[in-house]
Amino acid sequence: MADSEDITNIALRRSIFYPAAEIYSNSPSGFWEFGPVGEAIRRKIIEFWRKEFVQKEGFVEIYGAQILPEAVFKASGHLTNFNDPIVQCKKCKALHRADQLIAEKIKEIVPESMSIEELSKLIKHHEVECPKCKSKEFTEVRKFNMMMKVDIGATGDIPCYLRPETCQSIFLDFERIYKTSRQTLPLGIAQAGCSFRNEIAPRNTLLRAREFGQMELEIFFNPKKANDFEKFSTIENNEINLMLSEKAGITPIKAKDAVEKKQVSSKMIAYYLAKWQMLWEKLGVPKEKMRFRKLADDEKAFYAAEAFDFEVLTSLGWIELTACNNRTDYDLKGHAKESKKELSVKEEGDSESFIPHIFELSDGIDRPVWVLLDLAFRKEKRGPEERIYLSLAPRIAPYFAGIFPLVKKDGLLEKGREIFKELESHGFDLVFDEKGSIGKRYARIDEIGVPYAITVDYDTMKDGTVTLRDRDSLEQKRVKAEKLPELLWKLQLGLEKF
Repeated sequence: MADSEDITNIALRRSIFYPAAEIYSNSPSGFWEFGPVGEAIRRKIIEFWRKEFVQKEGFVEIYGAQILPEAVFKASGHLTNFNDPIVQCKKCKALHRADQLIAEKIKEIVPESMSIEELSKLIKHHEVECPKCKSKEFTEVRKFNMMMKVDIGATGDIPCYLRPETCQSIFLDFERIYKTSRQTLPLGIAQAGCSFRNEIAPRNTLLRAREFGQMELEIFFNPKKANDFEKFSTIENNEINLMLSEKAGITPIKAKDAVEKKQVSSKMIAYYLAKWQMLWEKLGVPKEKMRFRKLADDEKAFYAAEAFDFEVLTSLGWIELTACNNRTDYDLKGHAKESKKELSVKEEGDSESFIPHIFELSDGIDRPVWVLLDLAFRKEKRGPEERIYLSLAPRIAPYFAGIFPLVKKDGLLEKGREIFKELESHGFDLVFDEKGSIGKRYARIDEIGVPYAITVDYDTMKDGTVTLRDRDSLEQKRVKAEKLPELLWKLQLGLEKF
């Protein structure tokens, strides 16, 4: 596992991610861009999520607007409740999030529901210092709304906001999607896109930014039928890493037992928690480094009746990747009231209409990129040399293999391009590199997590074999070039070991 500086260094060195508008000295913090390697990793995370959850679970996907009218956020509660507690150092005038300052001092989670008066008292009681100048003199804590306002129209008289989360479009579109998709409840609607929050103090690169990617799933369901869920039997014996309290620690428990003991409110929600855990295992997160931390009443978001944070253990400690919230009928009820639109439904065979409840799996995109890089980072001594590489799961590596002609003469360059085109025609993501020593080329692709290297050498011209090299073990073997498509396909699907 790396430390945060290791990830930043390799990200900048290989253009995985870097600050937006970095050539300008006055560019604001909290905005990041992804280079070719980072965007490939990011895209593959989304594609895998789309395949495993959207397609396999029979969900539908939308693409919603990033700017929405003020009334939407009045109905959602964001204009009154989407606040962070802010405090200012009296000496250096630096602004900080009050809850984070306190948490860093006492090493405990500060509940979201804590009042600004209570936060001010804690800062004084624990003699919290300003991280910049070490002063202990702060202003009183006040609320800061994180919405980013946008004035629309030539006269700027149409107040709108950049969305702080992608889910509001899903709630607004529910009625249309339910009527036109010809699906029954539970109905999952998914969306991947950007969200915007005016963070007080962006930090840790991708972990807390002002513009960030989200891939959200909103599952609309009948609360009376949440335990009448056929697919639950397929995972009922799967263990979920639940953490009900700090004192209890992580307790792996079978999904069926979690429901029977009321640790999870329904079979439907337990099913999706189990499937979510399986998704991240496939993306390369060890099971022992993940947990669903159940939030206490004073920690939950204002709209949640039941909430779990899916967290992963990294070099910076436990990092939240996914908010798993039982939002009940809060959202549709609020939008129905504000828009004066009827959003209740009536299921076939039922006489009574109702407003669907919603279970949410709200995940980042950029934050998982950082976490997966952190877990994949390797640094090891090999004699006098230090080797650095990313042991990324092949399904999210930017390329599956690199093709390297040993030299550019004697037909090796042309042969290498021929093999590259043949493998590319089979759908493999490949990188071709003929520049520099073979050792440096290996090191370059190791640092961006490419699982395999294929070297075309003089023996290739004699017997048609190439050298296939494994990133993690550094093992090499000779393989017939004509056998590469089938072998790489099996390696990609995990049907064969190197």
